[in-house]
Amino acid sequence: MRAVTTGIRNRFAAGVVFGEDLFNHLSGEIRYLYHDGHAFLSSGGVKADMQGQSHTLTYDLLFHLKDREHRMRPFFAAGGGAKGYVVAGPAPFPQPIPNIASLVTVDEWKPVISLGGGVKFTLYKNIVLRADFRDYLTTFPRRQIVPAANGTARGIFQQFTPFFGVSYTF
Repeated sequence: MRAVTTGIRNRFAAGVVFGEDLFNHLSGEIRYLYHDGHAFLSSGGVKADMQGQSHTLTYDLLFHLKDREHRMRPFFAAGGGAKGYVVAGPAPFPQPIPNIASLVTVDEWKPVISLGGGVKFTLYKNIVLRADFRDYLTTFPRRQIVPAANGTARGIFQQFTPFFGVSYTF
C-alpha cells in the first residue's frame, strides 16, 4: 500500500471583520477571509499541485473573559459559515498518481466551523489592537481532490490561521 499525502497548502491570509460589542462578555463578528493556497498530492518522490485559494465567510461569537472596561480582553471564539475552495490554475497533466487520486479543476463550497481565541488591547480610545488564532474546519473537498475508483476520501481539513490587526471602534 502506497502512502499519499494530500491537502491544501497555506501561503498567506488576509481578511476583514465587522463586529458589534453590545454586551460586556459577548460580542459577534462577521468575518471574510481569503487564504492563498492550493490543492496538492504527494507520494514518495512524486508531487503535484494545482493553483487555487479559498474564501471563507463566517459569523462568530466572541466570549470575552473581561468586560469592556478593561484595556486587555482575552476571548474565545466559535462560529460557522461557508468556505469555498476555488481553483485558479490548470490541473496537472499528466496526473501524477491517477491510480490513487487526481486533482480536478472544480470549485467546491463546504460548511465550515471556526474555533479559536485571542486578545484585544485598547491602545487609545477607539483604536484596538488584536491578535487571533483560528482553526477553520471543513470536510475533505472530494470534488477537487478525487480518489481513484473504489478509493475513499474522508477526514476533516483544518486550516490553522494566526491574525494580527488594528481596529477602529465606533
